[in-house]
Amino acid sequence: MKVREKNPLLKEEIERMQKAGIDRPLWKAVAKGINRPRRKRHEVNLSRLEKFAVANETIIVPGIVLSEGEIKKKLTVAALRFSSEARKKIEKAGGKCLSIEELFRQNPDTSKIRILG
Repeated sequence: MKVREKNPLLKEEIERMQKAGIDRPLWKAVAKGINRPRRKRHEVNLSRLEKFAVANETIIVPGIVLSEGEIKKKLTVAALRFSSEARKKIEKAGGKCLSIEELFRQNPDTSKIRILG
């Protein structure tokens, strides 16, 4: 897969995930989701996280998390970017907001992680 991202840090992260994706398909899928044009990246609202995620679950959003809706579940959410309101609401519910890079370093074996996008 050709890396189309111009940001050198993000480009390096995509390449690292592609290499890890040889053993773990989840990281390959995340790299593919991040490597989309900006206008086609995933945008996920908190209402969608509330609807589809289970409490105490780890979710990856290969795009942006927006603050539309409410969240009451304690979740660990990793994304490229969070709106400031979305970050506040997730942390108020007892969850954590991580960058995808942080999650990749903490949990490279992909146990109990889902992609939502």
